[in-house]
Amino acid sequence: MEKNVYRFAGHAVEICSLYPQIQTMCSGYRTTDCPELSLSVSQRDIDDERRRSEEERRRPDDEIEGSDDKRRRPDKERTAWDGQGRRSHDAYLETLAVYRKLAESLIEYDTLLFHGSAVAVDGVCYLFAAKSGTGKSTHVRFWRELLGGRAVMVNDDKPLLAISDKGAIVWGTPWDGKHRLSSNISVPLRAICLLERGEKNSIEPISQKEAWPALWRQSYHPAEPDKLKRTLALVDGLSKHARLYRLNCTPDIQAARMAYEAMRKGESL
Repeated sequence: MEKNVYRFAGHAVEICSLYPQIQTMCSGYRTTDCPELSLSVSQRDIDDERRRSEEERRRPDDEIEGSDDKRRRPDKERTAWDGQGRRSHDAYLETLAVYRKLAESLIEYDTLLFHGSAVAVDGVCYLFAAKSGTGKSTHVRFWRELLGGRAVMVNDDKPLLAISDKGAIVWGTPWDGKHRLSSNISVPLRAICLLERGEKNSIEPISQKEAWPALWRQSYHPAEPDKLKRTLALVDGLSKHARLYRLNCTPDIQAARMAYEAMRKGESL
């Protein structure tokens, strides 16, 4: 078993793994600090991830959005056997099992695993959430094309959100989707945008009540009742401390321009 210490969402976490893939994956987050948490994965945990992956592949997309582990269709092809046998596949499943354990542990520190694409611009973060296949990553790519070096990917798939009375901080993680886009940074959250496909581009502010069901669907749901109750409170806090928008958009750069200017309160580029 290999073990190293990493810093995620401001916390030093020791990971004890059966396979080296997770250690390589997290190498950019290494720290020499003493660990606050220690996570280890057994073969049983890996087998549980395999079972969940198989169940997901048999479920329709609209049901996946409400799942408790928040792995969506973009990861589907990566959960299939990769041609290198069971050992390589188990190594990948171990990375999912570790993140599950990390998400469960960080709830105690008011930190939430959220499924979305997070981009930082000029030191603040914009977080996009949508059903799988809607085009979050495509839309954020247009932001990067539009804004150049001002736009930095925090995480393209599963950022961590530390939520307090003062607001939310978005943290990058190495669990960053099929495009592998993330940075080991933390950025205050300015706005959350619920993205939908449309025939024309439009954006509007929405209320906490309107946004809450989508925010809940995109948040990790721990199995333990006490942690689930705490997650409810964190989603409440998240909805209160960010500007909330609904964006109907076409897959073009003008949608990114309109969304950016609206969420920056009308400021132009």
